[in-house]
Amino acid sequence: MSIKSLIQILILLLIPIILGVVYFKYFDEKKSIVEDIKLSEDIKNKQLLDLEKKILELELKNNNLSKKLESKLEEKITVEEINISESKKKTIETTEEVKENKKSDLDKKKEEITLIKKSELKEIKSDDNKNYEIKNLVKDVEYTSVDERGNSFRLLANSGKTNRLNKNVLDLENVRGEIKSDKRDTIFITSDYAEYNNSNLNSKFYENVIINYQDKKISCINFDINMSTNKAIAYNNVIITDPKSTMKAGIVEFDLKTKDININPESTRTKIKVISN
Repeated sequence: MSIKSLIQILILLLIPIILGVVYFKYFDEKKSIVEDIKLSEDIKNKQLLDLEKKILELELKNNNLSKKLESKLEEKITVEEINISESKKKTIETTEEVKENKKSDLDKKKEEITLIKKSELKEIKSDDNKNYEIKNLVKDVEYTSVDERGNSFRLLANSGKTNRLNKNVLDLENVRGEIKSDKRDTIFITSDYAEYNNSNLNSKFYENVIINYQDKKISCINFDINMSTNKAIAYNNVIITDPKSTMKAGIVEFDLKTKDININPESTRTKIKVISN
């Protein structure tokens, strides 16, 4: 074999080898590119999933934050409403306290007037006023009056004297009174003292006042009768007793037309105390 033939054979052998190497190298690179592309897509998909997950987490946080803000806003509104309510309540309490103070001042004035009246009666009885007492003293006093509706008022006293401040007023001691009606039960009244005004027929009983009406017994310090308005009011330490209970009230109002009774507490803050017998 010649050298030329050998070279030709070698060349023929090298050609398929080169083709095979080129072929395998080409497809191997293509496979690598495909794998790289696939890997890149997987990475992108993973990144998309991570991004979607973060977006969901952010949405959840946003929702929770919105709920917290709404809750705080509602709490703020509730607190403001409570503060407004407390302010209104304080205003109402202040108004009630002012009313009670006014009423307390009025009660004190009434008690002072009562003490002055008692003091004046004692002065009339003193030795320095003997001449005045003898001149104005009346024994076994009795007054009777009848209104347009047929209600009669009878007033009895062991003694009476003309009031030093008002000549139309008679100061009475050991007093008994009756208010009669054809349609209603009689109201019976007793007290240590009373004032009777003969010009307007009004009476003011005070000290150990006892009022008996139907099955009720009412004790108090003051009981005023106004014939022009047909009203009577019991006040100051009012206690009402009947066969079933005993109650303490502030003011008891009588309607002399109907003989109805209206019982009121001492103030807007207190209630009528009732004790069952």
